[in-house]
Amino acid sequence: MLYVAVATRTFRRYSTYVGATVAGIFTNSVFGVIYSFAYLALWEQRPDAGGYDSVDAVTYVWLGQALLMTVAVWGGGTTDDLAERIRTGDVAIDLYRPVGVMGWYLAGDLGRAAYHLLTRGVGPTVLGWLLFDIRLPGSPVAAAGFLVSLVLAVVASFAIRWLVACSAFWLLDQSGLRMMAGALALFFSGMALPLVIFPEPWRSIALALPWASYLQTPADIWLGKREGLDLLVALGQQAVWIVVLLGIGRLVLSAATRKVVVQGG
Repeated sequence: MLYVAVATRTFRRYSTYVGATVAGIFTNSVFGVIYSFAYLALWEQRPDAGGYDSVDAVTYVWLGQALLMTVAVWGGGTTDDLAERIRTGDVAIDLYRPVGVMGWYLAGDLGRAAYHLLTRGVGPTVLGWLLFDIRLPGSPVAAAGFLVSLVLAVVASFAIRWLVACSAFWLLDQSGLRMMAGALALFFSGMALPLVIFPEPWRSIALALPWASYLQTPADIWLGKREGLDLLVALGQQAVWIVVLLGIGRLVLSAATRKVVVQGG
């Protein structure tokens, strides 16, 4: 299948950057250790903050480091390639392909995410397990739910990054908007602090936004905080945001390409 081939080739392309991967694993591990001790100090003062205990909190830290690049919280991935191709005018070649542009880039981003999960995801998590007391999924259902949620997280992230990249049709340079989107994602995904410790009503608002899909939802499933019907609701919320965001993304692409002016003549 074409999209599988695209994902596989993207996986292989990212696997050539061995030095960058090793450096990334080291960086994620260092920050994981720093944040773990900071969270342990915080939970010593508030032992049940957000319904988490200290083990949950440390586990959350290492899940965050594992998903940082997998979900592309700060941006990046194939959508940055798209933005650059829009800037240079090479996007015209993409539009001539007999396949959907969005599907092509989504397949590539899933290949990218798979590579980062197996390297910058697994590496820091194993180190966290060796250095700290971290919690593993309590049942096969939780493990399966986490994997499904992770795939949905990557797709939701792609949908938002796609919208940012498509802004280059009008702005030519997505850099400013990309930085703003990265800041929003960092805060509202729970990467800075778990959303569950936010005071109400900000907690409910943050959990309802699409960025919660990036980290907070998969982490809660991993930690066993979402079970039974609540697990299905969490996955359903992720799926609804994906449908909405991808739908908007298709409309934006259609509006942008209704009259295409290729840069550079």
